[in-house]
Amino acid sequence: MTERPQVMGVVNVTPDSFYPGSRTVDHDAAIARGRALVTQGCDVVDVGGESARPGALDVPLDEELERVVQVVRVVSDDIEVSIDTQKEAVARAAVAAGATIVNDVSGTLAEVAGELGVGYVAMHRQGGAATMQISPHYDDVVTEVANALGALAERARAAGVTRLWLDPGIGFGKTSEHNWSLLARLDHFVDLARGYDAGVLVGTSRKRFLGQLGNRELGVDERLEGSIATAAWALVQGVTMIRVHDVAVAAQLRDLVARPLHEVAS
Repeated sequence: MTERPQVMGVVNVTPDSFYPGSRTVDHDAAIARGRALVTQGCDVVDVGGESARPGALDVPLDEELERVVQVVRVVSDDIEVSIDTQKEAVARAAVAAGATIVNDVSGTLAEVAGELGVGYVAMHRQGGAATMQISPHYDDVVTEVANALGALAERARAAGVTRLWLDPGIGFGKTSEHNWSLLARLDHFVDLARGYDAGVLVGTSRKRFLGQLGNRELGVDERLEGSIATAAWALVQGVTMIRVHDVAVAAQLRDLVARPLHEVAS
């Protein structure tokens, strides 16, 4: 894995992703956003055609393909592109169009990534989009998520995946308390990933739990400060990629945090 932490910028070719700032309504808008993220300093553009937010509806295969393939084909000329999908056919089509990472919220596409020779993000999720936020429960969230990610890492390596990231799935089948517990023990997940020569990807950007600390709930447009604070924490703990909506400020943060850490390490 690369030593320099990376910034993954989000391009949602969807009408219903939870953060309006990342939604794009057509190919031209999505391509323009992808190119803008390149100039803002991201390392990977993550293209998705189906929202994975709690309560999101499934998108038919043909529609998801139509949304993402052309965007991947054009944006991948400028930067590394990951495809954010749960569908094997979409992953295959996107890789054929130029994607080099499969970002898999379902944890089911390791064999596809291994066969195609591309990078793979294995994320933990409890339940599907329709059910994952209905009373999620763990006896020990850190241990249970770590065990599940370890199993996903074993599966990915057995499938021949050479570039691997583990994602604890902040906000996917977790309460706010679960999310904070996972963030508090990111060092544990970094150590776990190192055992597989893998990195850790964390995505807290604009998520609801960041707005639930005070006496009122902050809207999605009010969660930038929390997004940046938790991204900084993740980088200090050794996370190797942060997935964000606000690339310019995240890239600046990454460079500010990474330099003193590099100086200490050297």
